[in-house]
Amino acid sequence: MIRSVLRAALVSAVALWGAPSAAESFAIVGATVIDGTGAAPRTADVRVEDGRIAAVGPGARRKAARVVDGSGLVLAPGFIDTHSHHDGGLDAHPDALAAAAQGITTIVAGQDGGGPLPVAALFAKREAHPAAVNIATYIGHNSVRGAVMGADYKRAATPAEVERMAAVVEENMRAGALGLSTGLEYDPGIYSEPSEIVALARAAARHGGRYISHMRSEDTGLDAAIDEILEIGRTVRLPVQISHFKIAIVDRWGGTAPILAKLDAARRDGIDVTADVYPYTYWQSNLQVLMPKRDFTDLSAAEFALAHMARPEDLRLTEYPANPAYVGKTVAEVAALRGVPPARAYLDLIVESEAKGLSNTVIGRSMAEDDVAALIAWPHSNISSDGGIEDAHPRGAGAFPRVLAWMVRETGRLTLEEAVHKM
Repeated sequence: MIRSVLRAALVSAVALWGAPSAAESFAIVGATVIDGTGAAPRTADVRVEDGRIAAVGPGARRKAARVVDGSGLVLAPGFIDTHSHHDGGLDAHPDALAAAAQGITTIVAGQDGGGPLPVAALFAKREAHPAAVNIATYIGHNSVRGAVMGADYKRAATPAEVERMAAVVEENMRAGALGLSTGLEYDPGIYSEPSEIVALARAAARHGGRYISHMRSEDTGLDAAIDEILEIGRTVRLPVQISHFKIAIVDRWGGTAPILAKLDAARRDGIDVTADVYPYTYWQSNLQVLMPKRDFTDLSAAEFALAHMARPEDLRLTEYPANPAYVGKTVAEVAALRGVPPARAYLDLIVESEAKGLSNTVIGRSMAEDDVAALIAWPHSNISSDGGIEDAHPRGAGAFPRVLAWMVRETGRLTLEEAVHKM
C-alpha cells in the first residue's frame, strides 16, 4: 500500500515529463483516494488535465481522453516539501528525480536564510527552463543581510541598514516570495539582534507573508530560541514555522513533551506556530554550526560540543575542499590520522578550511529517534526533506517514503491519511 501511494502521488510529475503529455486529460478510476485533508480513504475516480487534478468523484471520467485502472492502488495529490534545497540542483537535473520519485511535486526554497536575490530572477529562470516540480520560495535573511552589509557583518546592523533590509524584503514580497526565512546559526544571521528580525518579519507581514526559521539554537539554547520565534509570532502577528524541528543535544533527549506543551499553549494564545520535521536522527550542515560563539580557539567549547551535541565518531565529512582526502572520514578518524584529540582535530579542520576561504559539509548525529517520531506526530508539524538533489544525506531522496514506511507501516504512529495530510 505504501508503494502504491508513492506511485500514485507522481501523477503531476509524470504529466510534466510527457508520459502522458501535459495537455492530455486522463482519469484514474477505482483507486483508493487519500485527498490530503486528513479525511478517511475512499474509492473514487480522479481526472487530471494539464498536469492538475481537475475533478474527483463519480463523473470524473466523462471528459477524460484516456482511462487508467487504479484498482488496488492508493492515490494522493502530489506532496509539498515545505523545507527543500532541491532548487539548487534543478539546472543540472530538471527532472528533479530525487524529489519527484518521493511523490513531491512542489518544493519550497529560500530556506535557512539563503536563496537567490531577487526572487523574481528565480521565477523567470524556472519559467524559461521548467523543471518537473513546482517551486515557491522565501526571501532569505542571510542573503538580504549580505547584500546590505557586505563583509562587515559581524555586528548588529544599524537602523539605516535594517531599513534598507526591510525595503529589500518588501520588494521581494511584491515579486511573489512566501515570506521571510532565517538561518540564525549561520553567518551572517548569527550576528543579528532579535529587533532586526522583528523589523524584517514586519516587512514580510505587510504583504501577507510568513516567517520560517532555522532558529538560533537547536541544542544548548533551544528554549530561548523557541521563545524568540514565538515572540515574533506574537508581536508581528504572522504565521511562524520552526525549520527542521529537533532536539539536537543528548542532555535533552526524551524531552519533547514540555516543548510541545509550550507550543500548544502558544497556539491557544493565538500564535500560529507550526514546524517541519524530517525523519532522520542525522543532520547535515557545516562544522562551524556546533560553535555558536564562533571562537575556534576555544578547546573546551569544542570538547563540550563533541560530548553533548555530536560525537566525533558520528560526525562525518562529506565535503572538505581544503583536503579532499578527508571526505568520508569522521572527525574521530581524522584525529587518529593526525595523532591529536578529537576536539583539537575538529577545531583545526574549521580553521584550515576558513583560512583557505573554503566551505565544508558534515553529516552528524544529534537526535534520538523517539524524539523525531514525537515531533512528526505533533498535529501541527508537517514533513520536509531539508535535502537537495545531490546531497550525501539520504533525506533529499528518501524523507517522504521513510515517513510512510517508518511512521505508518512499521510503528503505526500515524495513519496513512494522517501522514499524507502532513505532506
